Amino acid sequence: MPYQNISATLSDADLQQIKTAFATIQDKLPFLITLTTEERRRLLKMGDKSLAFVNTSLTVAQTNRDILPASFDIDEFSRDYQLVTALTELMFSLRQLSEQVDDTLLAVGSETMSSSLNVYDYVKMAAKKRPGLKAIAEQLGERFKAIRSKSSKTTPAV
Repeated sequence: MPYQNISATLSDADLQQIKTAFATIQDKLPFLITLTTEERRRLLKMGDKSLAFVNTSLTVAQTNRDILPASFDIDEFSRDYQLVTALTELMFSLRQLSEQVDDTLLAVGSETMSSSLNVYDYVKMAAKKRPGLKAIAEQLGERFKAIRSKSSKTTPAV
C-alpha cells in the first residue's frame, strides 16, 4: 500500500494487550540469550546457504549413526536444527513487523514534526501581535539553537 497520511490511534488498552503479547512471546522463549560482541564474533555463522548443509548433515547422521562416535548426540543435533528452523520462521515475521513499525514511526514522526513546524511558524507570527506568545515562541525556538550554532560553525567565512 503506498504511503498516505496516517490517521490512527492506539488505545491504552490495545497498547497494554500488545505489551502483554510481547511478554507472552518472551515467556514462551525462556531460552533466549544475549551475546556479547566478542561472543558474536567468535561463533560460527549459519546463513541461508548453510541451512541446506546442516539439513543434509542431520539426515546423514540419522541414517548413518554407526559412523559417528558414541559421544555424538544426534538427538540434540536434531533438536537444535528444529529450533533453528522455528526461530528462523519467527525472525522473518519479527523483522517484517519491526520494519513496518519502524516505517510507520518514521512517517508519523515526520507528519508530527511537520505539524509542529507549522505551529511554530504560526506562534512566531502571532507573537508579534498577541501578548504572552513571545516566551512560547522562544521556548519552541530552543529546538533550533543547536542546529543554528552548528551550521554557523561549519559555514565557511566569505
